This record gives sequence, structure tokens and C-alpha cells, in this order.
Amino acid sequence: MTTAELPVIAAVDGSWRSYEALEWAARDAVRRGLPLTIVHVRPLNRRTSQEEQRREAEELLAEAVGRVAQVAPTLHTSTLAPMDFPAAALTALSEHASLLVLGSRGLGGFRSLLIGSNSLTTASMARCPVVVHSGRAEEEGAEAAEETFSDIVAGVAADESSEAVLDFAFEAATTRPGARLRIVHGWTMFSSMLSGGPVFDRDAAAGAAERTLAELTAGRPEKYPQVEVVQEPVHGSASHTLVTASATAALTVIGRRKGGEELGFGLSPVAQTTLTHALGPVAVVPC
Repeated sequence: MTTAELPVIAAVDGSWRSYEALEWAARDAVRRGLPLTIVHVRPLNRRTSQEEQRREAEELLAEAVGRVAQVAPTLHTSTLAPMDFPAAALTALSEHASLLVLGSRGLGGFRSLLIGSNSLTTASMARCPVVVHSGRAEEEGAEAAEETFSDIVAGVAADESSEAVLDFAFEAATTRPGARLRIVHGWTMFSSMLSGGPVFDRDAAAGAAERTLAELTAGRPEKYPQVEVVQEPVHGSASHTLVTASATAALTVIGRRKGGEELGFGLSPVAQTTLTHALGPVAVVPC
């Protein structure tokens, strides 16, 4: 099975945030033409018998399948209920997924998918892109929000890590007709100095940032002519810009730096800040 055929995996724990993430995952699977696997990780809990946990998992997954049927009635779905720590189970499953989708918060305890805990750990360790879905106002309606906010926002750095981010962002934009891709590159005089660029001339540094963006995106507009691209070199904090942009984006895409996974340092400061404070769905791409 190729990467293009691997399923979208959505994790559910019974919380409304996980169900919002599930519905987002179902719509995205339809757009990508991929099957959906719904996962509920049964916690390692000696106070509850395995039989009772299995029964609860079956009921929860049946509820999840029913919700997907309402959103995407023709979508092929399957279910899994492994017993493990949530982040460990989801990281293992990510090797066989094209995309992993989590809610930003869960029910608490071992069953939570909470930023700073299981979602953050999974995003740091997963082998495939991870979308952490931070639901907008509960009363707004997820589907209506997706129609209102169609932009894809991609945060890029001036190095090779941006290749995977841009590949994912352009592909995501192609599945959303009419979507605009905003490519954001934050720069400061300090970052200009570190990259060997202008040190004292702000206008020169701004010009260098524009050239960096042009180089990073070279060839992609021709490969994806249906995608409207807006390049945004921004002077100042990249994470602040991305968090602000996430409020009106269908999806914000950021990269996860290489190395440090064994020590739990799989996210750059920009990625961690964006993921923690984002106001909409965020995709974390291994790079």
C-alpha cells in the first residue's frame, strides 16, 4: 500500500472536541479519496475490567461511525480499539496512515487528547502529518466554518525543512477548490544575521526575505496552477503571525524539526507555540 492509499486516522475519546475532529477528518478523507479509520485507545486501567473497557469502546466507536455516516455517508470506515497509552498507540499507528487527526482536548486523565499532553506528544513523535483540531466557537458549526474560512496557511523557514511543509500545503489546497494558499515566512534582523544576510539594513533584509520565499516556492505554482498563492514575508514573530492567521484559516501547516524525538523535543519553538495557541486546525508535518 502506497502513502497515497493509506487511511486517514481519527482518534476519538467520547469528548465533543474529538467528535469535531472526527467530522473534520471524515470530510478531509472524502476530499483526498481515502478511507477513514476511527481509533479509540483503551487506557491501561486496572480498576476497570478488560471486558467492560471493550464494551465501552464498542459503544463509543459505534457512536463515532454513526456520526461519520451523517457527514460522509459514502466514506469507507473501519475501527480499532488498542489498549495502550494514547500517545504511544497513536504514534505506532501513524506509520500506517497518510494523516492522523486529533482533538485538541479530551475528557481528562489517560483518555484526554490535551494540548501539552497526548496531542502535543503525538504531534512530536508521529511518522505522518498530524492535524490537531482546535474547534472554533462550539455554536458556529464545523462545516459552516470550513466554508467561511477556506485559506490554507503554511509557515516556512529558510531551510530544507520547508520542502515537506510546502508539499503538504499545496496538496491540501488542491483538495479545496477555490482555496488560497498563504505562505508565511517570519524574519527579524537577528534571523537575517544568523542566515548570513544583511545585518543593519532593514530594507535589504526585507528584500532577502522576499527572495527566500521566491526560492522556496520556485516551480510549485507551475505544478499547481489551480492554487492561488500569496507570499507573505513578515517582519516579526513567525508564531504570532501564524496564530493570528489560524483564526481565519481552514488549515494552518507547520513543520516539525528533525531530531530530538527520543528526548521528547520533536517540535521547534515556533511549532509548539503555534500548536498550543492556534485558533483553528493545525497540521504538523514531519520534516
